[in-house]
Amino acid sequence: MKTNAARLLDLLGITYELREYEVDPDDLAAESVAAKIGLPPEQVFKTLVVRGDRNGICLAVIPGNMQLDLKGLAKLSSDRKAEVVALKEVQPLTGYIRGGVTALGCKRDYPVYVDEWIELFDVISISAGIRGLQILLSPADYLAATKATVGSIAQEKA
Repeated sequence: MKTNAARLLDLLGITYELREYEVDPDDLAAESVAAKIGLPPEQVFKTLVVRGDRNGICLAVIPGNMQLDLKGLAKLSSDRKAEVVALKEVQPLTGYIRGGVTALGCKRDYPVYVDEWIELFDVISISAGIRGLQILLSPADYLAATKATVGSIAQEKA
């Protein structure tokens, strides 16, 4: 199945692998997705929609086993503060539903901020734009495709 995210990668000539998994609507956690596709949770990156007080909407991409460091993101994005948007805003802003949000092929071209953990891996996994489908690709290709800024925006879960 080709999603907008996969079509964008095709257009850019980027090599990737699609991996399907069984969706449990009651458990959309990145850790669960990681187990289903056979990767450690730190290699499965999740995309969060965030609103900064100065620069508006941006996308934060962090390892699945971590939580977003809002202060770190605000600093990186030149905002004073940032907050994750309400779930009801996610689809109108991105065109994607919870569990399927990706920075590739988003409704608008939002700034993308990726945690520096991405640089530790040869391959990462991101949502393909729908639940039940992940894209595996190199971090360098993902960063190039999303024009992302890399910085310290993730922290251990409390």
